[in-house]
Amino acid sequence: MVLLQADAGAGNYSFLILMAGMFAVMYFFMIRPQQKKQKEQKKMVDELKAGDDVVTAGGLHGKVISTDDETVTISTGGAARLTYEKTAIGKKK
Repeated sequence: MVLLQADAGAGNYSFLILMAGMFAVMYFFMIRPQQKKQKEQKKMVDELKAGDDVVTAGGLHGKVISTDDETVTISTGGAARLTYEKTAIGKKK
């Protein structure tokens, strides 16, 4: 009877170790890479300057005309100038 209780306690510890291991794997393969990608995106958006060629999240290609704290004005080649939120910029070309 005493042996059964000792085994039950060991089972609880192994379950906790298994759960901690699963959390660690999930963190290093899912959460951490996403945070790194968000940091890189924020850095790229913060470094935008006039003259940079960009692509918006919606697929619009253009050249940055001006920036301020929240927005970016983009020229698409013609007379049109479009103003977007900085978060809508997908990547630099």
